[in-house]
Amino acid sequence: MKLNIDLTKKVNAFFKQSQWSSSPIKEVKRKMLERDGGEIAIATTIVRYEPNSYFSSHIHDGGEEFLVLDGEFADEHGRYPIGTYMRNPPGTFHTPSVEPGCMILVKLGQFQEGDTQPVHIDTQQRYFVKDEARIGVAIQPLHHFKHEAVRLERWDQQSTIMLENTGGIEILIIDGGCEHDGVNYTKHDWLRLPIGEKLNAKAGHTGCIVWIKTGHHLHQLNHAAVSGGIRSR
Repeated sequence: MKLNIDLTKKVNAFFKQSQWSSSPIKEVKRKMLERDGGEIAIATTIVRYEPNSYFSSHIHDGGEEFLVLDGEFADEHGRYPIGTYMRNPPGTFHTPSVEPGCMILVKLGQFQEGDTQPVHIDTQQRYFVKDEARIGVAIQPLHHFKHEAVRLERWDQQSTIMLENTGGIEILIIDGGCEHDGVNYTKHDWLRLPIGEKLNAKAGHTGCIVWIKTGHHLHQLNHAAVSGGIRSR
């Protein structure tokens, strides 16, 4: 399966307009945002675990990154409530066992070579810090490796948000809403901008909180050039 794999194009996905699709486990449903491959793939997906869901043990050859959007995720290593941000480096494995049910944003097979540091952050227990370089923006850093950066950003209500784009920008709306390029985005909508297309958004009347990743297209495009295309993990 190939979905939104051309990183030179702007793409978006609207949570309320998309349908859940099946996975190999009947209690687990997915909304696919970008994907190259079958069940073993380079992928960005919103995944919903129904209560008492169990997923078979599996290894993340290309690494796994996820953010808990709702409920509580769990595996043999621990329990991860809403707002938990995790990075499981290549070679790690787990067996999800989700009793209360949950929904997560998950990215598979997209780690840079050498990025081997596990990350476990409860974002609900951390503060946002004012971004001195941009008016109306507060940030909560989550991860940084070479040119790739991941963070939460809180945008003040009705504020204009500008961000230069030298390595790709990817955004998921966590709460509130915003407008970009004449299009309105609300909770759990997704936007990906190609290198060179800067972010120029306006937060809604209640403000906006976003998960945002920048710079990651540089290594993805380089990997695609070397391998002759985006390869599955």
